[in-house]
Amino acid sequence: MPANTKNRGTGFKIDSLTPEEYKSISKKHSPSRSTFKNCVSAFVVGGLICLIGQAIQRAFMSWFDMTVKEAGNPTVAVLIIISVILTSFGVYDKIAQWAGAGTAVPVTGFANSMCSAALEHKAEGYVLGVGANMFKLAGSVIVFGTVAAFVVGLVYAIFGIQGVHQP
Repeated sequence: MPANTKNRGTGFKIDSLTPEEYKSISKKHSPSRSTFKNCVSAFVVGGLICLIGQAIQRAFMSWFDMTVKEAGNPTVAVLIIISVILTSFGVYDKIAQWAGAGTAVPVTGFANSMCSAALEHKAEGYVLGVGANMFKLAGSVIVFGTVAAFVVGLVYAIFGIQGVHQP
C-alpha cells in the first residue's frame, strides 16, 4: 500500500482530503504566531545590530582618528566577523529563531547564511561542498545587486540626474 494512502488512525485516508480539509487540519496543528510580537522582536534585534554597528564605527573613529566614510568598511568587516563567529558556535541561529527578520536584513544576516551553508556542506569537500553551496546563495545576491545597479543607472541616465560629486 503506498505511503500516502495509509490510514494513520485518523479515520480518513490522506489522499482523500480536499484542499480545504487539509488546510483546516494543517492550521489546527500549526503553532500560532503573533504578528505583532514578530514585528517587535525583529525591530528590536535589527535595531540592536545596527546600534552595535554604530558603536563599532564610533570606536574606529575615536581610536584610529577615522572619518565616518573611512570607518564604514572596517565596521562592516567587524560585524561580518562577529556574525560568522556567532554562527559557528550556533548562537546566531538561536537569536534568529527568536528575532526572525531582524537578523536577516542587515549584512550580518547575509554573513550568517554564507557561513551556515559552508558549515552544512563541509563534509562534501571544500570545492564541491563549501564553495559550490556557499555561492548558490551569493550568486543570486550578486545578480540582484548588479541588475538593480544597472536599472538605477538607466534611470539616472534617462532623467539626466547627476550623481553626488565628492570634492
